[in-house]
Amino acid sequence: MAVNGFDIDAHRWDQSTFIGRLKHFANITDWRTALLPDSRLDEAKALVDSCRAGSVPPGTTVEQLHYAKKLYDSAFHPDTGERMNLIGRMSFQVPGGMAITGGMLQFYRTVPAVVFWQWVNQSFNALVNYTNRNAASPITTNQIGVAYLTATSTALATAVGLNLYTKKAPPLLARWVPFAAVASANCVNIPMMRQQELLNGIAVTDENGNKLGHSKKAAVKGITQVVISRVTMAAPGMIILPIIMQRLEKYKFMQRITFLHGPLQVMMVGGFLVFMVPAACSLFPQQCSMAVSKLEPELRESILSRYRGTVQYVYFNKGL
Repeated sequence: MAVNGFDIDAHRWDQSTFIGRLKHFANITDWRTALLPDSRLDEAKALVDSCRAGSVPPGTTVEQLHYAKKLYDSAFHPDTGERMNLIGRMSFQVPGGMAITGGMLQFYRTVPAVVFWQWVNQSFNALVNYTNRNAASPITTNQIGVAYLTATSTALATAVGLNLYTKKAPPLLARWVPFAAVASANCVNIPMMRQQELLNGIAVTDENGNKLGHSKKAAVKGITQVVISRVTMAAPGMIILPIIMQRLEKYKFMQRITFLHGPLQVMMVGGFLVFMVPAACSLFPQQCSMAVSKLEPELRESILSRYRGTVQYVYFNKGL
Protein backbone atom coordinates (compact mmCIF):
# COMPACT_ATOMS: atom_id res chain seq x y z
CA MET A 1 0.00 0.00 0.00
CA ALA A 2 1.56 3.30 -1.06
CA VAL A 3 1.96 6.28 1.27
CA ASN A 4 -0.06 9.35 0.36
CA GLY A 5 -0.50 12.13 2.91
CA PHE A 6 0.00 9.68 5.80
CA ASP A 7 -0.38 11.24 9.30
CA ILE A 8 2.07 9.23 11.36
CA ASP A 9 0.98 10.84 14.64
CA ALA A 10 -2.67 9.90 14.21
CA HIS A 11 -3.68 7.09 16.55
CA ARG A 12 -4.42 3.79 14.86
CA TRP A 13 -7.00 2.98 17.53
CA ASP A 14 -9.56 5.12 19.35
CA GLN A 15 -7.89 6.37 22.54
CA SER A 16 -11.22 7.29 24.12
CA THR A 17 -12.08 3.62 24.68
CA PHE A 18 -10.35 1.02 26.82
CA ILE A 19 -10.17 -1.47 23.93
CA GLY A 20 -8.58 1.13 21.68
CA ARG A 21 -5.97 2.00 24.32
CA LEU A 22 -5.38 -1.70 24.99
CA LYS A 23 -4.52 -2.30 21.33
CA HIS A 24 -2.27 0.76 21.36
CA PHE A 25 -0.33 -0.24 24.47
CA ALA A 26 -0.14 -3.90 23.48
CA ASN A 27 1.57 -2.59 20.37
CA ILE A 28 4.12 -0.26 21.98
CA THR A 29 4.84 -2.34 25.13
CA ASP A 30 5.65 -5.42 23.03
CA TRP A 31 8.63 -6.94 24.90
CA ARG A 32 10.21 -8.08 21.64
CA THR A 33 11.03 -4.46 20.76
CA ALA A 34 13.36 -4.37 23.78
CA LEU A 35 15.58 -6.90 22.01
CA LEU A 36 16.25 -4.64 19.04
CA PRO A 37 19.58 -2.78 18.74
CA ASP A 38 19.74 1.00 19.09
CA SER A 39 20.67 1.31 15.42
CA ARG A 40 17.31 -0.22 14.42
CA LEU A 41 15.45 2.14 16.76
CA ASP A 42 17.32 5.13 15.36
CA GLU A 43 16.34 4.06 11.85
CA ALA A 44 12.71 3.99 12.96
CA LYS A 45 13.03 7.47 14.48
CA ALA A 46 14.59 8.79 11.27
CA LEU A 47 11.67 7.41 9.25
CA VAL A 48 9.12 8.92 11.66
CA ASP A 49 10.87 12.30 11.49
CA SER A 50 10.96 12.10 7.69
CA CYS A 51 7.25 11.36 7.56
CA ARG A 52 6.50 14.29 9.86
CA ALA A 53 8.55 16.51 7.57
CA GLY A 54 6.61 15.26 4.55
CA SER A 55 9.56 13.57 2.85
CA VAL A 56 8.93 9.83 3.10
CA PRO A 57 11.52 7.76 1.18
CA PRO A 58 10.13 6.42 -2.14
CA GLY A 59 8.73 2.92 -1.92
CA THR A 60 7.87 3.17 1.81
CA THR A 61 4.60 1.43 2.68
CA VAL A 62 2.02 2.26 5.34
CA GLU A 63 2.89 -0.99 7.11
CA GLN A 64 6.52 0.11 7.37
CA LEU A 65 5.46 3.46 8.76
CA HIS A 66 3.19 1.81 11.32
CA TYR A 67 6.05 -0.41 12.47
CA ALA A 68 8.48 2.52 12.62
CA LYS A 69 5.98 4.43 14.79
CA LYS A 70 5.59 1.38 17.03
CA LEU A 71 9.35 1.25 17.62
CA TYR A 72 9.50 5.01 18.08
CA ASP A 73 6.71 5.01 20.70
CA SER A 74 8.25 2.05 22.52
CA ALA A 75 11.73 3.54 22.85
CA PHE A 76 11.58 7.35 22.61
CA HIS A 77 10.15 9.72 25.22
CA PRO A 78 6.91 11.43 24.06
CA ASP A 79 7.96 14.80 25.50
CA THR A 80 11.65 15.01 24.59
CA GLY A 81 11.95 12.65 21.63
CA GLU A 82 15.12 11.22 23.23
CA ARG A 83 15.79 7.47 23.31
CA MET A 84 14.93 6.13 26.76
CA ASN A 85 17.23 3.82 28.66
CA LEU A 86 16.41 0.16 28.02
CA ILE A 87 15.51 -0.85 31.57
CA GLY A 88 13.14 2.08 32.05
CA ARG A 89 11.04 1.42 28.95
CA MET A 90 7.56 -0.05 29.31
CA SER A 91 8.56 -2.61 26.69
CA PHE A 92 11.08 -3.94 29.23
CA GLN A 93 8.43 -4.42 31.92
CA VAL A 94 7.80 -8.04 30.96
CA PRO A 95 11.40 -9.36 31.00
CA GLY A 96 12.48 -7.09 33.87
CA GLY A 97 9.33 -7.45 35.92
CA MET A 98 9.07 -11.21 35.57
CA ALA A 99 12.62 -11.78 36.81
CA ILE A 100 12.29 -9.46 39.82
CA THR A 101 8.72 -10.40 40.77
CA GLY A 102 9.56 -14.08 40.45
CA GLY A 103 12.48 -13.53 42.84
CA MET A 104 10.28 -11.70 45.35
CA LEU A 105 7.63 -14.41 45.28
CA GLN A 106 10.15 -17.25 45.58
CA PHE A 107 12.44 -15.81 48.25
CA TYR A 108 10.02 -14.36 50.80
CA ARG A 109 10.79 -16.46 53.88
CA THR A 110 13.95 -14.86 55.28
CA VAL A 111 14.61 -11.21 56.13
CA PRO A 112 17.88 -10.95 54.13
CA ALA A 113 16.16 -12.32 51.02
CA VAL A 114 13.22 -9.94 51.49
CA VAL A 115 15.57 -6.97 51.90
CA PHE A 116 17.59 -7.87 48.80
CA TRP A 117 14.65 -8.40 46.44
CA GLN A 118 12.72 -5.36 47.64
CA TRP A 119 15.86 -3.26 47.13
CA VAL A 120 16.27 -4.64 43.60
CA ASN A 121 12.59 -4.01 42.84
CA GLN A 122 12.59 -0.42 44.10
CA SER A 123 15.78 0.33 42.17
CA PHE A 124 14.05 -0.98 39.06
CA ASN A 125 10.87 0.98 39.82
CA ALA A 126 12.77 4.20 40.45
CA LEU A 127 14.41 3.95 37.05
CA VAL A 128 11.09 3.16 35.35
CA ASN A 129 9.35 6.06 37.11
CA TYR A 130 12.11 8.50 36.21
CA THR A 131 12.21 7.34 32.60
CA ASN A 132 8.44 7.66 32.12
CA ARG A 133 7.95 10.94 33.97
CA ASN A 134 6.52 14.05 32.36
CA ALA A 135 9.83 15.47 31.10
CA ALA A 136 8.49 19.02 31.09
CA SER A 137 9.01 19.02 34.88
CA PRO A 138 12.74 18.48 35.55
CA ILE A 139 13.93 16.83 38.75
CA THR A 140 17.29 17.32 40.45
CA THR A 141 19.75 14.60 41.41
CA ASN A 142 19.08 15.26 45.11
CA GLN A 143 15.35 14.87 44.62
CA ILE A 144 15.90 11.60 42.73
CA GLY A 145 18.04 10.35 45.62
CA VAL A 146 15.45 11.30 48.24
CA ALA A 147 12.66 9.67 46.21
CA TYR A 148 14.68 6.48 45.80
CA LEU A 149 15.65 6.25 49.49
CA THR A 150 12.12 7.04 50.68
CA ALA A 151 10.45 4.45 48.45
CA THR A 152 13.06 1.80 49.24
CA SER A 153 12.73 2.43 52.98
CA THR A 154 8.92 2.20 52.72
CA ALA A 155 9.10 -1.09 50.83
CA LEU A 156 11.64 -2.58 53.23
CA ALA A 157 9.76 -1.46 56.34
CA THR A 158 6.50 -2.88 54.99
CA ALA A 159 8.02 -6.14 53.77
CA VAL A 160 10.19 -6.84 56.84
CA GLY A 161 7.47 -5.77 59.27
CA LEU A 162 4.80 -7.92 57.65
CA ASN A 163 7.27 -10.77 57.20
CA LEU A 164 7.87 -10.87 60.95
CA TYR A 165 4.16 -10.37 61.68
CA THR A 166 3.10 -13.30 59.48
CA LYS A 167 5.54 -15.84 60.95
CA LYS A 168 2.65 -17.46 62.82
CA ALA A 169 -0.02 -16.61 60.24
CA PRO A 170 -1.32 -18.92 57.48
CA PRO A 171 1.39 -19.53 54.82
CA LEU A 172 -0.60 -17.77 52.10
CA LEU A 173 -0.50 -14.46 53.98
CA ALA A 174 3.29 -14.61 54.01
CA ARG A 175 3.28 -15.12 50.25
CA TRP A 176 1.24 -11.93 49.84
CA VAL A 177 3.73 -9.79 51.76
CA PRO A 178 5.73 -8.87 48.60
CA PHE A 179 2.61 -7.42 46.97
CA ALA A 180 1.80 -5.34 50.06
CA ALA A 181 5.35 -3.97 49.97
CA VAL A 182 5.22 -3.25 46.25
CA ALA A 183 1.83 -1.52 46.48
CA SER A 184 2.84 0.67 49.42
CA ALA A 185 6.17 1.57 47.81
CA ASN A 186 4.46 2.56 44.55
CA CYS A 187 2.31 4.99 46.53
CA VAL A 188 5.54 6.66 47.66
CA ASN A 189 7.99 6.08 44.81
CA ILE A 190 5.96 7.59 41.99
CA PRO A 191 4.86 10.83 43.74
CA MET A 192 8.37 11.33 45.13
CA MET A 193 10.04 10.75 41.77
CA ARG A 194 7.64 13.24 40.19
CA GLN A 195 7.55 15.70 43.07
CA GLN A 196 8.41 18.66 40.84
CA GLU A 197 5.05 18.23 39.13
CA LEU A 198 3.28 18.31 42.50
CA LEU A 199 5.28 21.32 43.72
CA ASN A 200 5.28 23.44 40.57
CA GLY A 201 2.45 21.99 38.52
CA ILE A 202 2.36 20.09 35.24
CA ALA A 203 2.23 21.81 31.84
CA VAL A 204 -1.32 21.88 30.43
CA THR A 205 -2.43 22.74 26.89
CA ASP A 206 -5.58 23.20 24.88
CA GLU A 207 -6.71 20.55 22.38
CA ASN A 208 -4.39 22.02 19.75
CA GLY A 209 -1.30 21.77 21.94
CA ASN A 210 -1.09 25.47 22.85
CA LYS A 211 0.42 25.84 26.32
CA LEU A 212 -1.93 27.38 28.87
CA GLY A 213 0.12 27.19 32.07
CA HIS A 214 1.00 24.79 34.89
CA SER A 215 -1.45 23.03 37.20
CA LYS A 216 -0.78 21.20 40.48
CA LYS A 217 -4.28 19.72 40.43
CA ALA A 218 -3.63 18.21 37.02
CA ALA A 219 -0.38 16.74 38.37
CA VAL A 220 -2.25 15.14 41.28
CA LYS A 221 -4.78 13.60 38.90
CA GLY A 222 -2.14 12.27 36.51
CA ILE A 223 0.13 10.83 39.20
CA THR A 224 -2.81 9.22 41.03
CA GLN A 225 -3.82 7.45 37.83
CA VAL A 226 -0.25 6.24 37.28
CA VAL A 227 -0.10 4.83 40.84
CA ILE A 228 -3.38 2.96 40.31
CA SER A 229 -2.11 1.58 36.99
CA ARG A 230 1.18 0.36 38.47
CA VAL A 231 -0.49 -1.40 41.41
CA THR A 232 -3.01 -2.97 39.03
CA MET A 233 -0.15 -4.13 36.80
CA ALA A 234 1.44 -6.08 39.65
CA ALA A 235 -1.70 -7.28 41.43
CA PRO A 236 -2.84 -10.37 39.46
CA GLY A 237 0.57 -12.02 39.32
CA MET A 238 1.45 -11.25 42.94
CA ILE A 239 -1.97 -12.20 44.36
CA ILE A 240 -3.10 -15.12 42.18
CA LEU A 241 0.28 -16.77 41.60
CA PRO A 242 0.92 -17.41 45.34
CA ILE A 243 -2.41 -19.25 45.51
CA ILE A 244 -1.44 -21.37 42.48
CA MET A 245 2.01 -22.15 43.90
CA GLN A 246 0.67 -23.08 47.31
CA ARG A 247 -1.65 -25.63 45.72
CA LEU A 248 0.98 -26.97 43.32
CA GLU A 249 3.49 -27.49 46.11
CA LYS A 250 1.20 -30.07 47.71
CA TYR A 251 1.83 -32.45 44.83
CA LYS A 252 4.69 -34.91 45.16
CA PHE A 253 6.16 -34.15 41.74
CA MET A 254 6.48 -30.50 42.79
CA GLN A 255 8.17 -31.49 46.02
CA ARG A 256 10.78 -33.39 44.01
CA ILE A 257 11.65 -30.40 41.81
CA THR A 258 11.95 -27.61 44.36
CA PHE A 259 14.94 -26.24 42.42
CA LEU A 260 12.57 -25.44 39.55
CA HIS A 261 10.06 -23.49 41.66
CA GLY A 262 11.90 -20.22 41.10
CA PRO A 263 12.15 -20.49 37.29
CA LEU A 264 8.54 -21.72 37.17
CA GLN A 265 7.32 -18.63 39.04
CA VAL A 266 9.37 -16.36 36.82
CA MET A 267 7.75 -17.84 33.71
CA MET A 268 4.24 -17.64 35.18
CA VAL A 269 4.78 -14.02 36.23
CA GLY A 270 5.85 -13.32 32.66
CA GLY A 271 2.56 -14.79 31.45
CA PHE A 272 0.62 -12.44 33.71
CA LEU A 273 2.67 -9.40 32.73
CA VAL A 274 2.31 -9.98 28.98
CA PHE A 275 -1.37 -9.18 29.46
CA MET A 276 -1.26 -6.88 32.50
CA VAL A 277 1.34 -4.36 31.27
CA PRO A 278 -0.80 -3.15 28.34
CA ALA A 279 -4.03 -3.61 30.30
CA ALA A 280 -2.82 -1.51 33.25
CA CYS A 281 -1.41 1.19 30.96
CA SER A 282 -4.81 1.31 29.24
CA LEU A 283 -6.87 2.05 32.34
CA PHE A 284 -6.57 5.79 31.71
CA PRO A 285 -5.72 7.83 28.59
CA GLN A 286 -2.06 8.86 28.50
CA GLN A 287 -3.13 12.26 27.17
CA CYS A 288 -5.17 13.10 30.23
CA SER A 289 -7.85 15.80 30.32
CA MET A 290 -9.27 17.99 33.05
CA ALA A 291 -12.13 20.49 33.09
CA VAL A 292 -11.03 24.11 33.32
CA SER A 293 -13.57 24.55 36.13
CA LYS A 294 -11.54 22.12 38.30
CA LEU A 295 -8.21 23.93 37.93
CA GLU A 296 -6.62 26.28 40.47
CA PRO A 297 -8.47 29.63 40.67
CA GLU A 298 -5.56 31.65 39.25
CA LEU A 299 -5.06 29.38 36.22
CA ARG A 300 -8.81 29.04 35.67
CA GLU A 301 -9.30 32.79 35.65
CA SER A 302 -6.32 33.26 33.34
CA ILE A 303 -7.74 30.79 30.79
CA LEU A 304 -11.25 32.24 31.01
CA SER A 305 -10.01 35.80 30.49
CA ARG A 306 -7.79 34.85 27.55
CA TYR A 307 -10.18 32.53 25.74
CA ARG A 308 -13.60 33.87 26.79
CA GLY A 309 -14.88 30.44 27.79
CA THR A 310 -14.05 28.74 24.47
CA VAL A 311 -11.57 26.41 26.20
CA GLN A 312 -13.48 23.97 28.41
CA TYR A 313 -10.79 21.33 28.97
CA VAL A 314 -7.02 21.26 29.36
CA TYR A 315 -4.79 18.35 28.34
CA PHE A 316 -1.51 16.97 29.64
CA ASN A 317 0.72 13.91 29.40
CA LYS A 318 0.22 12.00 32.65
CA GLY A 319 3.25 9.78 31.96
CA LEU A 320 3.33 6.04 32.49
